[in-house]
Amino acid sequence: MMNTDWTSLRMFGKALFAAMLLAACSTNPATGEQQFTALMSPQQEASVGEAEHEKVIKMFGAPLPGDPLQVYVNKVGRRVAANTERADVAYKFYVLDTPMVNAFALPGGYVYVSRGLLAQANSEAELAGVLGHEVGHITGRHSAERYSHGMLATLGAIAVAAATNSGEAARAAGVGSDLYIKSYSRGQEHQADDLGIRYLHRAGYDTMAMASFLQSLGAQTDLDARLEGKNGGSAFNYFSTHPRTEERVSQAIAVSAQYPKGQAEAGRDAYLSVIDGMMYGDSAKQGLVRGQSFYHPGMDFTFAVPQGFTIHNQPENVVATSKSGGVIVFDAAGNKGGLDPASYIAQAWLKEQLAADMESIEINGRRAATASFAGTVSGQPMTIRLVAVAWGPDRFFRFQMAYPRGADAGMVEDLKRATYSLRPMTAAEKRDIQPWKLRIVTAKAGDTASSLAARMPFETAREDRFRVLNGMKPGEQVQAGKKYKIVSG
Repeated sequence: MMNTDWTSLRMFGKALFAAMLLAACSTNPATGEQQFTALMSPQQEASVGEAEHEKVIKMFGAPLPGDPLQVYVNKVGRRVAANTERADVAYKFYVLDTPMVNAFALPGGYVYVSRGLLAQANSEAELAGVLGHEVGHITGRHSAERYSHGMLATLGAIAVAAATNSGEAARAAGVGSDLYIKSYSRGQEHQADDLGIRYLHRAGYDTMAMASFLQSLGAQTDLDARLEGKNGGSAFNYFSTHPRTEERVSQAIAVSAQYPKGQAEAGRDAYLSVIDGMMYGDSAKQGLVRGQSFYHPGMDFTFAVPQGFTIHNQPENVVATSKSGGVIVFDAAGNKGGLDPASYIAQAWLKEQLAADMESIEINGRRAATASFAGTVSGQPMTIRLVAVAWGPDRFFRFQMAYPRGADAGMVEDLKRATYSLRPMTAAEKRDIQPWKLRIVTAKAGDTASSLAARMPFETAREDRFRVLNGMKPGEQVQAGKKYKIVSG
């Protein structure tokens, strides 16, 4: 094909895109902006939300309808959503049983907030701000906008593929169909903040609560980074995909200033009374991290990691990392074929990968096997050590350990001890190792941040944790008669 033909084809593609965009744009009543959402109707949004909601519930479990926390969050959410521009949406609010600090929305009015986020908030207005932000994504039809633009790009790729018989263009046509669940753009996140502040004002809440909650989240992320020996702060993104915190705080303050204060409600004491006694951190069904040990009462096992490693309890596995580059990943896997541990590693786990030094071993009376191979982690050459432990007739517990090639004998021995620490929990451990709870205390005369923090079960940075948990500014002092959150063991 001649160059002039390629130019004509590109012009055709642009013209097709522009024509479809102009023909299908509409004005969003919440934002007042022209918006292309034609390829996902409100009916499709509801259908998509319902399907994805089932996946969320399968992962986190359905909240109990009569649970006081669930009832409270639903009440606050409905108050925030009562005066939105989309009366066609049936908003639904759910509490997820996870310590992760997170909130998100699905098309069709589904809004979720985690137990970890509820622990971080310090007033009803801050919770309302989070819910308002997520409602803003729904009223802004951000999922529909991303989906429609993605599908439009797909249609353009199909047109090019048809005109050129191009395999590359045809493959490009496969993108876009799942954009409704991908991260929002920077502009959409800022717009959701603005809409959330609008809904805070309409519901009678203090509009500055959006900024104060973002500041609290930024402080928590900085603390987490310091505890793990990382350089935090500047890299923090709210909920992983949101714009930088400092930027959002500045905008939230500026937008809030546009609204009259009047009798704006914060609802601090009311909020704290609701979360008093709420589980903090991991639950027993998710497993519990205590110092260098991990306990899972429901699955009846425990193991310990070496000093210098930090344990991260995740939905599908437990990961421990160290500053020296070592990594431990622990998970469970089925054994439908009834394989012995060595056969399982070779046939079911590694498959095509060749391993060295395959060895059958025994760990606390249970059959096990181990093997290693050379690999890379984050581009760095590492030795990968696998361990499979038979835990019942149809299940294996697995360790994947990675350490730098040439690591000293001490690190290798520490990782070996971690493997051999795997065992069932004792009756005393099952009795004594329980989830932590969030408790609300009223400060007395003479109380300080340090004295209240000393009541918490953390091994390090107690006062820093107490200050961040309560959204205290640098240098702020504890006030007698004021309520504060502490974590109780």
